[in-house]
Amino acid sequence: MANLDELVAELRTADGDRVDVEVKSAAGGLPQSLTSTLSALANLPGGGTIILGLDERTGFRPVPLFDIQRLKQGVATKARSFTPPVRIVIEDAAVDESPVIVVRVHECDRSAKPCRVSASGTAYLRSHDGDFAMSGLEEQAFLASRQQPLFDRAPVAGATRADLDEDLVREFLRSVHDRDPHGLGRFTDDNELLLRAGVVDSANVPTVAGILAMGLYPQQWFPRFMIQAAAEPLPGDLPGSRARNQTTITGPIPRMLDEALAWARRTFDTTIVTDDDGTVRDRPEFPLVAFRELIANALVHRDLDHWSMGTAVEVRLRRDRLVITNPGGLYGITVERLGRDAVTSARNARLVAICQHVRSPETQARVIEALASGLPMVAESLAAVSLPPARYADAGIRFTAVLYHAPPGPAAIVSLNLTEQRIYDALAAGPHSVTELETRLGLSGPNIRKALRSLRTAGLVEQEGGRGKPTTYHRNAS
Repeated sequence: MANLDELVAELRTADGDRVDVEVKSAAGGLPQSLTSTLSALANLPGGGTIILGLDERTGFRPVPLFDIQRLKQGVATKARSFTPPVRIVIEDAAVDESPVIVVRVHECDRSAKPCRVSASGTAYLRSHDGDFAMSGLEEQAFLASRQQPLFDRAPVAGATRADLDEDLVREFLRSVHDRDPHGLGRFTDDNELLLRAGVVDSANVPTVAGILAMGLYPQQWFPRFMIQAAAEPLPGDLPGSRARNQTTITGPIPRMLDEALAWARRTFDTTIVTDDDGTVRDRPEFPLVAFRELIANALVHRDLDHWSMGTAVEVRLRRDRLVITNPGGLYGITVERLGRDAVTSARNARLVAICQHVRSPETQARVIEALASGLPMVAESLAAVSLPPARYADAGIRFTAVLYHAPPGPAAIVSLNLTEQRIYDALAAGPHSVTELETRLGLSGPNIRKALRSLRTAGLVEQEGGRGKPTTYHRNAS
């Protein structure tokens, strides 16, 4: 499998696991965590891959697998213990000339999600930090995704035409007449145009899309339709500092965009650079054009269902990366096609159409182009300043975009000598005493104790007993 070698090489140089790939040692048999991983990957858009026979904590090193056929049968049996059953393909492969088992997990059909453990009824969700049991609200998100979302078309109870920002409405009407004169712009009566655009309904009540795009204060009805932004403390900040430049941004979408850019200008580190023509200027640590595009996408494409109304768009500036997260996964496109295909599929079609003509009060720029040009622009702006490409992760009910300062470096791994490797692998079968390891491995007691001290210092092994009690050693769970 040529692509397996590439995948393992990527894992060895990455700063963490990929969302769609899980590595398990399985040296002591199938791990209990396999159950949650199978459910989580079946619920993940595109499914994922499980590799049995690699130890992540020691640099994705191959470990001995005993009774490979039994392991494969165990995975196949476990895959049938879900509702609906998890569809898998099991393949034999090799890494560094050692046998491993590759399990390809197919995505569960959208109409049957979430995939649950039959015995407990629990469904799991995948993230960079592991597999988590879904909450009731998260399960509602999967159920709601079985049909075309139309939440942006609903009228907002209690809202009136006076709750729209007249400055934004005026610029919206002007843009429609200028850019779409033979379509929507052919309606000369402002009220009729707003009705046909979906800004208001037939009773002149603003819709969800109209309020979010051009409301005076949308948070009156949708308190969590906001941006929560914060940066990690810097090394010189006061002890105990939890965040800096923490802010909550509210208002209609174009005004939130302007405020988000203002926050970025205040918060991003800047470098003084000299262009070829001698011009001296400030360069922010991340291109503002990329930041703006990702924030606009998060606001316009976020989920508007009832389950997500308690969740805000989040921006977190960490020391090595910028993370932007919004509720709701991709709609009508996969992560692999983002920025490559000219696909303009939209979860909130009415909101997207309105935001094509809504203007920023400060810059007069449109909120979005809706031409599938935004993410290619993100890629170009990052490449222009020699930053790595953005990474995108779709968890089905949550979408995350990550920008990095530099390509992720090698993950922190533990390097073991030959004796430590043999002892570490032997402990995969269960706890052993020093005497048992002497018998099994043919090593001397002093060498075993020295190796065990190193393994304990590295956090790979723990001691049980001691002080007059039988002493054994076991591997820490990874």
